[in-house]
Amino acid sequence: MEAERLQRASSPALDEILGQQFNVLDRGFIRVVDYMGNDSSIVQAARVSYGKGTKTISDDEGLIRYLMRHDHTSPFEMCDIKLHVKVPMDAWRQWIRHRTASVNEISSRYSEVKDERQQTLPDAWRLQSKDNKQGSKGYLEQSLGENLTINELELQQHAQQVYQERIDLGVAKEQARKDLPLSTYTEAYWEIDLKNLIHFLTLRMESHAQLEIRSYASLIGEEIVSRWVPLTWQAFKDYRLNAIKLSAQEIEIISKLIDPNRVSEEYLNSLAQQQGLTTKVERAEFIKKVRRITGE
Repeated sequence: MEAERLQRASSPALDEILGQQFNVLDRGFIRVVDYMGNDSSIVQAARVSYGKGTKTISDDEGLIRYLMRHDHTSPFEMCDIKLHVKVPMDAWRQWIRHRTASVNEISSRYSEVKDERQQTLPDAWRLQSKDNKQGSKGYLEQSLGENLTINELELQQHAQQVYQERIDLGVAKEQARKDLPLSTYTEAYWEIDLKNLIHFLTLRMESHAQLEIRSYASLIGEEIVSRWVPLTWQAFKDYRLNAIKLSAQEIEIISKLIDPNRVSEEYLNSLAQQQGLTTKVERAEFIKKVRRITGE
């Protein structure tokens, strides 16, 4: 018997921007080099894995939303994407903490470092947050920031001058680079499956993430993932990015605020439909959550 001919899963919307450079910050960029799979690949993998258990969910969108909602993450591993990124070293340090990707970074032991640094505009110097030790809140007055920007440029130029002097004297690149600032741009190929990319976006698109890496993450999500796997992107926004988790104590507090007389099944169904819970499965799970909160 002749084997079934397979066709490569593709996303036409992503194909349109394949290789296109999206600029980030002042000198950074992201571009898609290659990818594998699409929303259908996730559905295909889930139906093989879960078998009859998925047949109650009639359409691909409903199944993907179910997987996202219940953290059934392995089907998302069937999709993979490779990006070429150019990013400042301070943001790259945070980026590379996500150890679930394959990375090939430009070597400053082999190649000379380009004279490219991220620079800060006078009105873009952020203040240290008083209630978040690793975050920022608000901005320094522009009149004060102007002097900081001038000093930054002088520092960067001096560091580059020292580096170039060492190179010209024949100092090894691996040693000549050691005093370059963290604002120096690096480039890398970054390949990651969709499951782990979702985790990256969950953390790095969050409002408390550092602005620089959040800029990259937001572009990856809004310009790339949204084109690549649109059903997954919408489910991600609904169940990860814009959702919250509640502790047992918080559930107990909320239960005291809800009027039990207003939580009839008919009322909850109507409310759920108004808010976009279009499938019976989603509405049933929503009602179950409410019942748990109200103690019924």
